[in-house]
Amino acid sequence: MRNIGYIKLFRSVADKVNQWRLRRNFQRNFLIYCSVVVGLIGGLAAVTLKYVVGLMEELSKNIASHLYYHIAYAFLPALGIFLTVAYQHLINRDHIEKGIGKILINIKKNRSNIKINNLYSQIITSSLTVGFGGSSGLEAPIVSIGAAVGSNTGKFFNLSPYEKTVLIAAGASAGIAAVFNSPIAGVLFSLEILIGEITIPTFIPLLIASATGVVVSKLLYSGQLFHLVTVGWVLNALPFYVILGLFSGWISVYISKMAGILEKGIFKKYNRYVRALAGGLLLGIIIMIFPALFGEGYTHLQDILNGNIDALKNETLFSSWLVQPLVMLLFIACLVLMKIVAAGITIGSGGNGGTFAPTMFTGAFLGLFVAFAVNQTGWVHLSVSNFIAVGMAGALSGVMHAPLTAIFLIAEITGGYVLFIPLMIVSAISYIISRLSNPYNMYWKELIHEQNIRPEQHYSMLDAIDLDSIINKTYTAVSKETIIADFYKLLSKSNANIFAVLNKEGLLEGVILMDQVRKQLFDQQIANETVSEIMVPPPTIIDYDQPVSSVMETFDALDVWQLPVVKDGKFIGFISKSTLLTQYREVIIQQHKETDLFAKI
Repeated sequence: MRNIGYIKLFRSVADKVNQWRLRRNFQRNFLIYCSVVVGLIGGLAAVTLKYVVGLMEELSKNIASHLYYHIAYAFLPALGIFLTVAYQHLINRDHIEKGIGKILINIKKNRSNIKINNLYSQIITSSLTVGFGGSSGLEAPIVSIGAAVGSNTGKFFNLSPYEKTVLIAAGASAGIAAVFNSPIAGVLFSLEILIGEITIPTFIPLLIASATGVVVSKLLYSGQLFHLVTVGWVLNALPFYVILGLFSGWISVYISKMAGILEKGIFKKYNRYVRALAGGLLLGIIIMIFPALFGEGYTHLQDILNGNIDALKNETLFSSWLVQPLVMLLFIACLVLMKIVAAGITIGSGGNGGTFAPTMFTGAFLGLFVAFAVNQTGWVHLSVSNFIAVGMAGALSGVMHAPLTAIFLIAEITGGYVLFIPLMIVSAISYIISRLSNPYNMYWKELIHEQNIRPEQHYSMLDAIDLDSIINKTYTAVSKETIIADFYKLLSKSNANIFAVLNKEGLLEGVILMDQVRKQLFDQQIANETVSEIMVPPPTIIDYDQPVSSVMETFDALDVWQLPVVKDGKFIGFISKSTLLTQYREVIIQQHKETDLFAKI
């Protein structure tokens, strides 16, 4: 009863705010105000997740301190994944939506509605997985948390699907910006991955949310994931940056394919708990051999950035062998190839995390591989930290198909633009090679194959239109047993060009099109026949939850002007292409007005 009271209170507050903004004509600026709230909550959630993961890591270290560390590596990841699966099954009831792909599905097929439980369930499950050594990243859960904040903020204020999509992107921007202290990269991530289009009314809320997330992070969380210490690049290193770009493109294709295979699930014949334990133990064995794969891997990444490559020898089963440069080079190559395997096993066995951090880790060690190999030849000395930084950008650009995000993320982390030219070269080459293999990034590729969703079908101002607002629900319906003479009487009182033929349950059985029956209106031979003689099946049926952009594509493909709409299987009205075009024109005008308004600010 108390929860019901809280819900009524929140609803009352939301209604009063909506009435206030409409009376004051604050509709245009309301997304900006909402983006501040989303950025604040998204930044708080990101900081909370980092703190909780830190507590989990301390707990796992305390457990490991009482054991021989190799034994700890063997079972700690399994414990974390098992607890994650148990929480999802027994407490969350499988309502959690893991991965950036799920966000894209909700934007496309669920009118940008994301369940509120993702806010806390992502924190719990990802901290259990990564805190106990699961070899995945926290960036995808943080993006999911920010997206849930944005969606539910929009839902609270009864915003349109388009506005909720903008707030979803704003929440994601705030999360990424808070984690990396990179506001521009946060904005570009949402624009390249989630939105796909850049307009002033879209860009401003993202920028504000991203900046708010960074401010919150700075105030509450003093630590950084890692510090990149880079120096200016030299001209004689340019050919090796080109080589790194080629390697980055090829490794990006490898990451996308390997992640796609493993994340779909391993040990599928067994129940979820057996999969969690078996996958976790398999992961533990891999980590015993390659300890740098434990957790996100940022600790080892910071070590090599500091020039301490010997840190890779710590806790390995064959540290004495790594004194040989050739063996060390082989070991680095194995880390490049195995990180995404470890991440795929983590996620595929039931853990929660993403491939963002594993991609950065892989790119960093790929840069280390190139620089270390060249430096061993003695031909030229390459800056190891520079190649590590640029390698991260190359891998991110190729895997996510987001070169701008990759370039500016690394540029912001390094605190300057001394590496901007190498970042551009490597990111561009990697992106081109990855695009040749697949025109879509790893998030969209799965959706295209499994959901038949394409990014170019989604990002349109058409989706700013609420389908319900353009459905004509004042229709005339008849049954197929209706005598045609009686139908003529109905026809004389209506201006409609299309009529619905329904059964007793309200299900659509056909339509009557005036263009097809007009020639028969005065044919007395059929006057005593039933409507079933003149009704026809509709060209197609529009579902109430179908995106408006998809509805327009249907109209264009079938070359028709009116189509029936059903909700939960029952007919509710007709939708007209002319009404849709009129509404679309109003949306375009509104967008231009908002653009002009922002230009004056």
